[in-house]
Parts: sequence; C-alpha cells; structure tokens
Amino acid sequence: MKALGKDFPLDIRISFTKFFEQYRELLENNNELVSERASRILKIGEDYPELEEGISKPKRVQELMPQIDLVLEDAFANILQQNEIKIATIPFQNIVLKSTKRYQNIINAAGKDFEPQIKNMNEDHYYIMGCSVILGSYYDYQIDFRRPFFYDIPDEKGIMRHYRIMYNGDFIDIIKTDKAKDITDEDVAELLDNFDNIEIWKEKFPPNSWIFKGIVLANMFDVTTDVSLSDFKTSLLKYDKTQGDFVGSFQKIFRAIFNLHEIKVGFSNYNPENQSFERVPFKNVDSYILCDEYSNNCKSALCSGAYHHLFEKSTYFTVSDVKRYQQSAPNELMYTNLIAQGINSLIIAPIVSEGKLLGVLEIVSPNVHELNSINANKLQDVMPYLVDSVLRSKAKAENELELIIQQECTSIHPSVHWKFKQEAKRFMLAMVEENPVSFREVVFENVYPLYGQIDIKGSSEARNEAIQKDLVLQLKSILVIIDKVIESDPLPIYEQLKYTTSLYINSITKQLEVDSEQNILNFIKKEITPLFKHLEQKNEELKGSINVYDTILDPQINMVYKYRKAYDESVMQINKKMASLLDKMQGEAQGMYPHYFERFKSDGVEHNMYIGESITKQESFNKVYLYNLRLWQLQVMCEMENAYYQMKNDLPIALDVASMVLVFNSSLSVRFRMDEKRFDVDGTYNARYEVVKKRVDKSNIKGTNKRVTEKGKLVIIYSQRSDEKEYIKYINFLQSKNYLEENIEVVDLDNLQGVTGLKALRVNILYNKNRHDKEYYTYQDLMNELN
Repeated sequence: MKALGKDFPLDIRISFTKFFEQYRELLENNNELVSERASRILKIGEDYPELEEGISKPKRVQELMPQIDLVLEDAFANILQQNEIKIATIPFQNIVLKSTKRYQNIINAAGKDFEPQIKNMNEDHYYIMGCSVILGSYYDYQIDFRRPFFYDIPDEKGIMRHYRIMYNGDFIDIIKTDKAKDITDEDVAELLDNFDNIEIWKEKFPPNSWIFKGIVLANMFDVTTDVSLSDFKTSLLKYDKTQGDFVGSFQKIFRAIFNLHEIKVGFSNYNPENQSFERVPFKNVDSYILCDEYSNNCKSALCSGAYHHLFEKSTYFTVSDVKRYQQSAPNELMYTNLIAQGINSLIIAPIVSEGKLLGVLEIVSPNVHELNSINANKLQDVMPYLVDSVLRSKAKAENELELIIQQECTSIHPSVHWKFKQEAKRFMLAMVEENPVSFREVVFENVYPLYGQIDIKGSSEARNEAIQKDLVLQLKSILVIIDKVIESDPLPIYEQLKYTTSLYINSITKQLEVDSEQNILNFIKKEITPLFKHLEQKNEELKGSINVYDTILDPQINMVYKYRKAYDESVMQINKKMASLLDKMQGEAQGMYPHYFERFKSDGVEHNMYIGESITKQESFNKVYLYNLRLWQLQVMCEMENAYYQMKNDLPIALDVASMVLVFNSSLSVRFRMDEKRFDVDGTYNARYEVVKKRVDKSNIKGTNKRVTEKGKLVIIYSQRSDEKEYIKYINFLQSKNYLEENIEVVDLDNLQGVTGLKALRVNILYNKNRHDKEYYTYQDLMNELN
C-alpha cells in the first residue's frame, strides 16, 4: 500500500499483531471478564488471520471494518468517546480505522466533503519522515525529525481551529526486505547534511524496500488558544533597551524547540546599501559569523555555500561538522571564525520579507552533528513569526535612526540619506557603548550645482489687485446697506460712516498702500460688524439686506475672499502642476545618475541640484553626467512651460510664468547646517553662488529697465565664455527637437551688489496647444490661437 498514492520507503500493511500479543497475555488474567474478552478478540484473529498477517489492499480493509472495530474497541473506551479526539490510522494516510465521537463531530461540523490534511508536511518530507522512522526503529540512530504536526479544521462557525497530532507508535513493526540496503555510519553522515536532497534519501531507502506492519493511534489536541507561539513572538529579537535579558529568554525558547541545551543564538542585520552584515546595535546580541567585527561584506563573512543558500536560494544553510567543512575549504574566513569561537555545528537562516533579506538568524552548537539539515527543518514553523518580529524590530531601529536624523538635521533627500544614516549609526553605537558623542556635520565636497526656477510673473501685482477688488466689493456692499439705514433713520453717525467707507473706496481704488488692508479690516471689525448686528435685530427689512451681505463673506475669515481666493487657487494649481511634473521627471533623472535634489514652492517652483562623486558614494562619476543633467534641466524647463500654458485657460485667474536657469561653472562644497537644518554652500567664495541665486531673477538687461526674465522665453544666466559655448550646444539640440525657436539672444546684465560680469542667453520657447498637438507655436502665436 503506497502512502497517499506516492512513493514511500515503507510498504504499509495494516496489522493488529501487537494487539493480539497483548490479548494472549490477558488470557491468563484472574479477572474472568478480561480473560473472556481477550478470548473473543483472539477468536476474531483466528477467523480472520490476515488481521495479524497484514492487509495491504484498501478494499479488503473496508470489508473487515466490523472486525477491526471490535479489535480496537478497548483502545477507544466508551466513557471517553465525548472527551478524547482520537483515531486509529496508518502513517501518512487519510484512512481512519476507528475514531471517537468527538472526532466525528469535529469532522462533521467542518462540512460534508472536508478531508483533514497535515498542513506542514510536503511529499518529500513524508518520504524522509518514513526513512527517519526506519533509522530510529531498526538501526537505533537518534535522528531527530520531531516536529509538531497540525490539522487545520474549521468549526461550525467557519472559524479555523488548529489541532496538534500526537502519534502512538507502540503497535508497529519495521521489517527489512531483500530490496533494502544496509545503512552505514557514512550513509547517515551524508544524510544529515542533505535533508532537502530527496534523491539521496531514495538511493539509501528505495521505495517499498521496508515493511511497515501495524497501526498507529493518534490523539489530537486543540491548540488554537495555545500561548506558546505567542510567547515566542514576544521574545523575538525585540529592539527594546528597557527590557531585561530578552536575548536569554529568546535563547531558552530555541533550546526547547531543538531540545538541545548547549546551543546559542545570534543575529546579524543586513545592510543592502553596501551589501554587508552588521551587528545589532545592542550589547547582548551576538553575531557568530561576524565574530569580533562590527560589520563585514557578505561575501567575505560567509563561505560560498552559505552565500549561495542565503542570497540565491533564500533558504537556510547548515554545517553539521565545521572542522570537516574547513578541511575542504581552508581559506574560508567563516570556518576560521567559527572554530575560534568553539562552534562545531550551526544553522544560518535568512530572514526574508517580500523577497528582501532583513538579516540572518544564527544557531550554533559546540557539538559536532548536533545541528544539521534535518533539525534545521524545525525553523519552518517559527520563521514566519521571526520575520514579523524582525520587521518590527528593524522598523523600530529605523525609526530611532530617523529620529536622530530628524533631531539633528531635517528631512533628507534619498540621494544623500546614506551619509546621514551612516553618521546616525556611528552616533547610536557610541551611545550604546556609553561613549561621549556628538553628531558631526555632513559635508559633500567637489559637487556641481544646478539651479532653476519657473516663476509667476507679476505675482505681487496680481495679489494686490485681488486684495483691492475684494476690499472694494465689500466696502460697496457696506455702502448699500448704510444708504438704506440713512433713508429710514438719518442720524449724523450714519453719514459719518458713509463718508469713511467712501473715502476708503476712493483711496484703495487709486493705490493700495502697505497698511490700507489692515486699516480697512479694523474699520469693518470695530465699527461696521457691531452696527450690522444691532440693525438686523431692530429692522426686518435691513435684516434681509444684511443677510445678503453676509452671504458674500467667507465664513472662515468673515471677509470677502472672492478674488484673493481665485488668485490663491491659481497659484496653488500652478505650483501643484509644476511640482508634480518636476518630481515625476526627477525620478527618471535619478535613474540616469544619482544626485541631490530639492525644490521649493512659493509664487512658482524653484529647484536645487548637486551632482558629484561624494554624493553617489561610488567611484563612477564623470562630467558627462553633469552635462547630461544640464541638458535634462533645460528640457524639463521647456516641458514645464508647455504644461503650464496648456492649463492656463482653466485657471481662475490667467497668470504668466517665466523660466530661468543659473549656471555655476565650477564645483563647490555643500555643508548641512545643523542650526538651520538645511544644506548650504561651504566657504566664502562659494557663497557668491547663493547671492546670485537670490537676486538674479530681479536683475535688468544692462542699459535698460527690462527684466532679464520674460514670459515665453527660457533664460540661462552665466558668467564664463565656456558656459556660453556649452549651453549654446544644448540650445541647438533642443531647437532641433522643436523645444526652442531658432533665434538666440545674448545680453549683459546690470551689476548686482557684490556680483559683476553676468550675462544671459535668451531664447523663445515653442509650445503645443495640448499634449496631443503636434504643431509648435511661439508664445504670441499660442496666445493668439488660444484667445
């Protein structure tokens, strides 16, 4: 009989030989009832000798079920039918020869077609389990394949219940056949290191080469509420400095799982940025593969076999005899470190979540063969909980790192985050070791800056105009109500309020002064609003007019917010669209070559970029990446201009934008200012760059009152002749791609305070009416077409 219809080392024969042997002993019992029952059972054996000889055909088993039921009756006491969850079966089959009523009730509640399956055992493991039974029962090798087996069975409410299965093997015999091979100590040593190589197991134990004769009794226990795994989870590598000896309790759990009292447990973090293992930043957590080092490259820390298993197969790696492995690979650092620590067998298991390696679990023993590829299989039951715990632990550690960075710095762009993280780790390690420490300043030397902006033209004038319109609208509405008040009640005070209101209207219509808005707001708040509250209670007709006035006020600020809202909404939409487009294209640019990037939103969007060797952390920088980024920047500015003018007609207020790029011809150093929580250029000479950035967009073309930035034009500001030549090349390329018009204008700029000799290239941008349009227009053509 094949187990589950698959190959199996044991030819299974259902037999009750062990039962009949016990009943023969009971024949001489002084209790007449016992001896009489033993005689009746033995009579069944005489009538059906195959019950003792062994039955291998399932059909015959079914035919003899009445007799089997009687033979097993004493093993299923009637008084325990509703208490025990018990079955008589054969290993690795779903055949139930007899069961208690409680088991039957559980199966019936699960559904008509439900058939229980052992959840944590695959086909190969069934085969190896059978081999382990032979090694233990026949050869007396202590091969520890003991793992908890479970049935998952839903109850009548659909809730999944978990039942642990305990097997009683007292009623079986293992018999060697002519097909069976003799097993030597060398064979066993080979099997210990090849748990997952099913072909080796089948070679040593050919299918059906041994006979299993008997049955097994299985008791099941509901462990749904069992707290053992819960206790295990709470003890797993918690990064909690306030807790006591959590590593000790964690180690005790693994010793219990493996039933080995001398094993120790270690852990190493995996740093994907530099592909290295690192110690957990806590004193009591050991790392046996790192030995005395804080960190080491993964390929150096591991032997080639361990690296292959952990990184390529994402599975555990076992060494049952460290010294034997070292003899075959004497140059591997891992074995040298293990022997130096008195370790003779170990298991290294990867902790993986969503395909990403988080770290490795290290279980080590001072004894040869104590840890091997067979008992390593026990980790399958605990690794999911270990992954969850390590995810929480790493998240907490990352949060602590981020907290240090945030406290000492600010939000950091991903391109430079590695350096802050590196410094934060140094900071944290020094704190753990109770050494004096301060967070050092982060500096990136020899980087090239790029700056650009797309600015809303005339934003101050547009904002003032919106404020002016809102105030005039509100004052005129107030004037209408005051006129009605004077008609019904012509008091001098109302005449005075009318005069003041008219005066304010006239003054802000001519020009909005700096303090005009605040003066008018104070006037309305202190004199008009209290008066209107009084009048609406006194006069029903005025109450209606005042209610109409209230409807034009914004409920949040109690003022007219119509034109300012339109302006603010327009600016917000412009900034949102431009920033979104810039962020999207920036992500693509990072894929070309990593660089620092930051942007700011005000009346438009501006951005800073820095590129260089010190930012990328790799010896790969070449100026070609700088040139590429400069060309990319110009192209993006043109696309942002196009995106804006395609949305312009949908804005509450029609505004214009102007684009500018600033060129700095040499590299500089960038230092993170701890006090200001931001990056800034380092050194007096380099500070000139920041001065130019802040002032240049307001500068005029030399000898004129005309601003250098202008709607419809891309402006490139520079100081060196070499920059002019370089950028003309980029312009020529973009002209060939229909981003820019043919004519290039070269102008000198008025001197700024402390800055002289600036020049600018100005060239008209070509536009499309929409993203599907393939025609190109100058700015004026586009405005004529759209309007």
